[in-house]
Amino acid sequence: MSGEGGWMQQASVLDVGCHSALLTVARSRPGAPLETVFSRKVRLRLHETLDGKGRLGKAGVESVERAVAEVIPADPHRRLPEVFAFATSVIRDAPNRDEVIARVAQTTGTRLRVLPGEEEARLAYVAARQWTDCASDSLLVLDIGGGTVEIASGPDAQPRITRSLPMGARKITQDWLPGGTAPSKRRLAEVRQHLRHSLSAEPGVPRAQPGQRVLAGSKTFEQLARLANATRNKSPSLVPELTLPQLRPVISLLARLGPDRRAALPGISRHRAEQSLAGALIAESLMEACGVESVEICPWSTREGLLLERLGVINTGRT
Repeated sequence: MSGEGGWMQQASVLDVGCHSALLTVARSRPGAPLETVFSRKVRLRLHETLDGKGRLGKAGVESVERAVAEVIPADPHRRLPEVFAFATSVIRDAPNRDEVIARVAQTTGTRLRVLPGEEEARLAYVAARQWTDCASDSLLVLDIGGGTVEIASGPDAQPRITRSLPMGARKITQDWLPGGTAPSKRRLAEVRQHLRHSLSAEPGVPRAQPGQRVLAGSKTFEQLARLANATRNKSPSLVPELTLPQLRPVISLLARLGPDRRAALPGISRHRAEQSLAGALIAESLMEACGVESVEICPWSTREGLLLERLGVINTGRT
């Protein structure tokens, strides 16, 4: 469906994650597969409202309600396309997920959906393929979230392999690095051992093939690449890639600093500083497990995959 000037219909996605609720309205036309025409973000700190069992507390539920109500415009003159609202692992994996979703729907009129981890991996893959603008390359796509890690691989428009593993930056921080810090080199070694063992024990984790492009599509990888650039006296705004030799000194730097001091580092945002060490350790173990020396930083992930499919840019290839 094309409109004036060749523009296709708009699509709207609301992404509710641990750190923010982000509404994105996008459109597409030949030569410009995805252009944002409107966005609105409200910061969240849902990880601070979780109890010991991962339940979202009252304060967390209320903050989601406020954020959803705030990001969706109340102006009747701004006609949004139908909003696809989804929640990531912090809500998806909460034992009181259904209660949270029902409460948000009752108070805001917006019902959050949850996507299985492997569906998030698939969407990250199709977004990365569209971003590369190369239909013939075989791709391996890595994504580090708060609760899970997503991996997808294949030579086609849709991935042949998708994996979602419960070893995201928030989870590893909570389980192994309380407060985001490693009290000793021994604890750092224990976390590395745990991550490597978890990945080696997981069946079907793909390894990079000769000539395969490897893309990393998460904020975690992006911020690590920015910091790695800055430590080598390069602009942190230039983040084409991240290599293992660049990543390992970044891990050492993050391990020496507490979250407050990390937040002052180039590339590390304050709201992700506590989880940045865990994210770096996961990135290292993931690259090792997949046989990857270097990743290209891709700015598109699950949210963009949803937008592309809802715009009809991506054929799902599914029946």
